[in-house]
Amino acid sequence: MMSVDTSPVKARAGGWSVLVLLCLAQFMLIVDITVVQVALPAIGADLTLGRESLTWVVTTYTLCFGGLMVLGGRLADAFGARRTLLAGLALFTAASLMCGLAGSGAVLIAGRGLQGVGAALLSPAALAVITTTFHSERRGRALGVWAAIGGSGAAVGVLLGGVLTAGPGWAWVFFVNVPIGLLVMAAVPAVVPATPGRRERVDVPGALVVTTATALLIYGLVTAGDAGWGSAGTLLPLAGAALLYVLFVVVERSVRSPLMRAATLARRPVISGTFVMLVATGLMLGLFFLSSLYLQHAMGFSALETGLLFLPVAIAITLGAQLGGHLIGRLGGRPVAVASFVVTAVGAVLMTRISPDANAYATLLPGFALAALGIGPAFVTATTTTMANVPPGENGVASGVISTFHELGGSIGVAVVSTVAASSLAPGSAADIGGFVAGLTLCAVTAGVAAIVSLVLVPPGKPAGAFVGHGHGHGH
Repeated sequence: MMSVDTSPVKARAGGWSVLVLLCLAQFMLIVDITVVQVALPAIGADLTLGRESLTWVVTTYTLCFGGLMVLGGRLADAFGARRTLLAGLALFTAASLMCGLAGSGAVLIAGRGLQGVGAALLSPAALAVITTTFHSERRGRALGVWAAIGGSGAAVGVLLGGVLTAGPGWAWVFFVNVPIGLLVMAAVPAVVPATPGRRERVDVPGALVVTTATALLIYGLVTAGDAGWGSAGTLLPLAGAALLYVLFVVVERSVRSPLMRAATLARRPVISGTFVMLVATGLMLGLFFLSSLYLQHAMGFSALETGLLFLPVAIAITLGAQLGGHLIGRLGGRPVAVASFVVTAVGAVLMTRISPDANAYATLLPGFALAALGIGPAFVTATTTTMANVPPGENGVASGVISTFHELGGSIGVAVVSTVAASSLAPGSAADIGGFVAGLTLCAVTAGVAAIVSLVLVPPGKPAGAFVGHGHGHGH
């Protein structure tokens, strides 16, 4: 096994400083998923970007982050976690600078893609360091802290987006990463122990095929908003995506060390976990996207007012995740998944009551906070039920698959709602909120359908104590 005997000593000495440092890096990656949402109208006005380009500003980051994350995990195994971590951090920091300096949509979207590649290297490497540094109960607590970063990072992202966009300007949404990235880069060599890599074959073709397939899928979905569902611009990319997904399965069956083993992907807990994660993230980012543009386009909110209105929503996601973590141990994953989607559906239905002459705090906010409270437990359910039901040797692959669908779900969700709401997102359509209502209605229907599917798909029973990472330490 890999020199595990020395790790507990290091963990006692400097484990928590490792955790703080890596959580800071992960926090930066998560903030960058939502921080842009509030800044979108300002970016659009400044760089004269339409709906399609603004959709890509959000989706390119999560697309590259999700599509290449499993590859990032494999590279961390092959070249050592610390080396991969530093490479990802350097790329993410440089790409953030590029985004902030961008003078055109093309440069900004390219920068977002590079940020995503950096994040895909950094995040799995950081998680690998945490799992080798901490053991037994301490590992459960460390993973609990790591999981909490997700919810709080999303919360800080929307608030920070509002503060920075309203203050020094939207470019600072990206510039703020640069000093943090440099600080973490300087500290990593001193705090994180070097781990030897294991010379392994790395499935680069598989990673590129699955990422390209998802990019084509998103491209087709985004194009449909203006060109229509029957146009060549929509159908060709969607057909290309379907073909590439088939090719991905073929590649994975033929290479010696596949990114995602077909046997692991076909396991019911993995299918159920990826489904729950995909839908939950799609709903979360889709609702943020619609609400940010509705508040700023139709209601004339400033970026700061939007960020402040989003704060209770983001806090609700975090509270929901904490609540979900406690309930899963008592009730099992299936009831929690079903209830979380039902609550989200009810919240999204309440959000459809928006109208330009009504108060957003009375119409949009209560439903949004309720939907967010429902989305929180879905995230925990997806991870917990999957990790508790896969064989030990497949943990890494399964967690990589779940994380991948976390990011890809966000990309697909934003692309779909952007297309459905296209009539309200066109320039000069501030008075027309029909598109926003259609987008919110779709979110409500999706959550309702997901509740019914979860009733059948999510494994029954309580998960084994292996991965309810809230520091109860039932781990064996």
